[in-house]
Amino acid sequence: MEKISKEAISEKFKNIQNHICHELEMEDGQGEFIADKWQRSQGGGGTTRVMKNGKIIAKGGVAFSAVHGPTPDKILKKLKLDKSDFFATGVSIVIHPISPLVPIIHMNIRYFEMSNGTYWFGGGIDLSPHYINRADAQYFHRQLKTLCDGYHPDFYPKFKKWADDYFYLPHREETRGIGGIFFDRLTAGADMPFPKLLSFVEEVGYLFPKIYRYLMNQHSGKPYGEKELQWQALRRGRYVEFNLVWDAGTKFGLDTNGRTESILMSMPPLARWEYNQIPEPGSAEAITLNLLKKDMDWINAAG
Repeated sequence: MEKISKEAISEKFKNIQNHICHELEMEDGQGEFIADKWQRSQGGGGTTRVMKNGKIIAKGGVAFSAVHGPTPDKILKKLKLDKSDFFATGVSIVIHPISPLVPIIHMNIRYFEMSNGTYWFGGGIDLSPHYINRADAQYFHRQLKTLCDGYHPDFYPKFKKWADDYFYLPHREETRGIGGIFFDRLTAGADMPFPKLLSFVEEVGYLFPKIYRYLMNQHSGKPYGEKELQWQALRRGRYVEFNLVWDAGTKFGLDTNGRTESILMSMPPLARWEYNQIPEPGSAEAITLNLLKKDMDWINAAG
């Protein structure tokens, strides 16, 4: 079972970052990603690319990192790992659009390896619409299912369920959005050799700009008003709540003394919180809130 070096994986991820930034710049038509290279004092570094004030994208971050060093005791205990040095590389993306009719999107692919031979892949894509559009949900999940089915019939149902459970705000009893796929601690096996598993993770990265360019193109030109902008700000607030309270990636970055600016690039430019805000019954906002539930069959129920 051929294993590919961590350095080669890191280069592949760097190429994915370049491709995604190019594709998003093409679709936005105005904004450009500004590169911010950084070094981690304990080992490694990365490049965080940020777009602000685009034509469609209000704030977008596409971060690449490759860091290494002694594994913090907090991580060893949490993940139940033996003491050993670690290497972690990945690409992490969050895009906050200007229009409330264009969804927030997140994608992450990552590879983790320890000097004792332990390794795994993780990642996924999830969509957080301010207003749920059933046709968009169907398109999004069909794209993910087609990709997953090309590698293993269990991938989509398993990873969709994982996303529904992970991207969930238990204190609100609502999902962050319409889910997607999420996977972690994947290793190679007899039916999934290392190169094939790496290929799957790469394809997740390359699928991202195809999906988001489609959604940007579909909705960025549609009109909206102050009511929609206020709702967008509230939904952005939910996004902040999840990332700061529940997200494992945020916690891992902070626990490994990662770069704070890069870790928190996922925060929206503006967000709001209102006390006991309840949408008007039957409104587009109420319909969206009622659809933020686990285990929705978006492929067959959308219409």
